[in-house]
Amino acid sequence: MEITDIKIRRIITEGRLRAVVSVTIDNMLAVHDIKVVQGDARLFVAMPSRKDENGVFRDIVHPISAAARKMMETQILEKYQEHLALMEAEEQAETAAEPEAHPVAV
Repeated sequence: MEITDIKIRRIITEGRLRAVVSVTIDNMLAVHDIKVVQGDARLFVAMPSRKDENGVFRDIVHPISAAARKMMETQILEKYQEHLALMEAEEQAETAAEPEAHPVAV
């Protein structure tokens, strides 16, 4: 299995939810609504889930092995960090490009 694309769909700055991600596997299968969540100790990846009739959330899609989960989480979190760095660089470039206000001497 190879993750062939990761798209950061949305960045969230409030609460513990940090991002919503879509992943394409082997250019054949897309998995949407994967969440990047800020845990107590670290960021982690939560798979798409829905609430069952008892109010318990159950994953709709999930990796079968610990190794597969680790591989997915590592790649998703790397892409998330790259996306944040790119956003920060773009923000700094915009700030640097803004003309400085110079007072006019009268």
